Amino acid sequence: MDTIVTAILLGIVEGLTEFLPVSSTGHLILATELFGYDAHQWAMFNVVIQLGAILAVVVQYWRTFWAVGMGLLKLNPMSLRFLRNLLAAFVPSAILGLALKDYIDVLLGSPSVVCWALIVGGVAILLIERSAKTGELTGIGELPLRQALGVGAAQCLAMVPGVSRSGATIMGALAMGIERRTAAEFSFFLAIPTMLGATTLELLDNRDALMNGTMGVGWTEIAIGFAVSFVVALAVIRMFVAYVSKSGFKPFAWYRIVAGAIALVWLGAR
Repeated sequence: MDTIVTAILLGIVEGLTEFLPVSSTGHLILATELFGYDAHQWAMFNVVIQLGAILAVVVQYWRTFWAVGMGLLKLNPMSLRFLRNLLAAFVPSAILGLALKDYIDVLLGSPSVVCWALIVGGVAILLIERSAKTGELTGIGELPLRQALGVGAAQCLAMVPGVSRSGATIMGALAMGIERRTAAEFSFFLAIPTMLGATTLELLDNRDALMNGTMGVGWTEIAIGFAVSFVVALAVIRMFVAYVSKSGFKPFAWYRIVAGAIALVWLGAR
């Protein structure tokens, strides 16, 4: 397959799935099997184009970030708690991610792990949707520290490919009584330090390839993937928040279960 076409397709997959509770990493791994390209060659590409999705969050919520930034300059208590909660939720995955990186890299090469994680995660979403009480905790700056730490602990589950970072954080938040819209937005904001950290680590690990121009995929493909993931992710964020605020997460749960089952059958039949 032409590298430009592959870059566009992967950008679409990343943009569509990064902020939905369906696992962007899992879909990119399965796309490797479906499209038949060299996964090692495109590994750094898959990480770097996540920055396009991050930019979509910044653009969509720039007023929030501006208000928080101005509030921090004035030592506004709500802005300080916003930053505290975001950092507190980021720390658990940062520590475990560094400690378990080699093990995580092994899991990233296993499509079957992705399939089972999609199925189990779908069942978990259905159970949490059924049992979680109507959320009353609203506003990230209003959350107690223990809730922020709980969301951060839930995010650690997403180190298993196919679990979904957004799915784990949103479901963890719902289970602790945080209402749907705030849970989704907390997941979006938490993606910024998390994905920046993952991208930085990947770039450092591949600095020799970057310097020598031997990273496998050119900057043209990366730029295209970045742009496509940004545009698609921006559209997804706007529609997703409006949808889940009214309708919940069950359709995504059933999608995960069906997609995981079909992928398992397909992998077994090859």
